[in-house]
Order: sequence, then C-alpha cells, then structure tokens
Amino acid sequence: MTKAIPKIGSRRNERIGSRKNGRRIPKGIIHVQASLNNTIVTITDVRGRVVSWASAGTSGFKGPRRGTPYAAQAAAVNAIRTVVDQGMQRAGVMIKGPGLGRDAALRAICRSGIRLSFVRDVTPMPHNGCRPPKKRRV
Repeated sequence: MTKAIPKIGSRRNERIGSRKNGRRIPKGIIHVQASLNNTIVTITDVRGRVVSWASAGTSGFKGPRRGTPYAAQAAAVNAIRTVVDQGMQRAGVMIKGPGLGRDAALRAICRSGIRLSFVRDVTPMPHNGCRPPKKRRV
C-alpha cells in the first residue's frame, strides 16, 4: 500500500509581488550612468538595494538614439514612476559618465516631485592610470 503524499503548495506562488508592494521607501539614492551610447538610471534605497531601474534601451530606444538626451529623460521618468508609487519623497542623485544624458536625466528627476538632498558627480577619474597603446606606424 502506497500512501498518497499531500501536495504542498510551492512557496514561490504565495509571494508574487508582495515584496515590492509591501516595502515603503521614503528616502533613496538615484544613480545615473550616462555613457556615450546609453543612459542607465538605477534607484536604490539608502542601504544600496536596487528598487527600480530603467535605461534608454528598455524605454524603447534602439541604436544611436539611445545616447540622446531625450532617451535619458524617458529612462529617468520610467525609473522614477515606480518608486513614487512606493512613497519616495527624498533622494540623492549620483551622476557618472560623460554622456549627453546627464543634464536631461537630472532635469527629469527634478520635475518628478522628489526633493533632492544632494547631487554628486562620481565619474571615475584616473590619476594617470593605464599606459596608452604605442603609436601607430602606417
């Protein structure tokens, strides 16, 4: 005689989306990485855990249009929309990179209604780092 094993519901099914909706985030940090080809906006809580992110590529821009200021603005708006629903009121901004989307993303963040506590440029600067490749001889 074999006993029927009662099926226990998998734990994964119980908690769909409950983690995101249950967390209220009043304060956070917005990281803007503006390269020449793309702009990535990542929003974290104060401890550095990612809450939301968007990029010019995920916002529907492909190819060379991803590096434009308008694409960076769209990426910032998409990333911020979700955290405003979760109750974010204050945030600091850290901007990295030389891209065209730096200013546009910052303007979009200012317009979103989140009060900014600081705006910091964290672009890495070499203290004359790597040796450049040797000159080309043609």
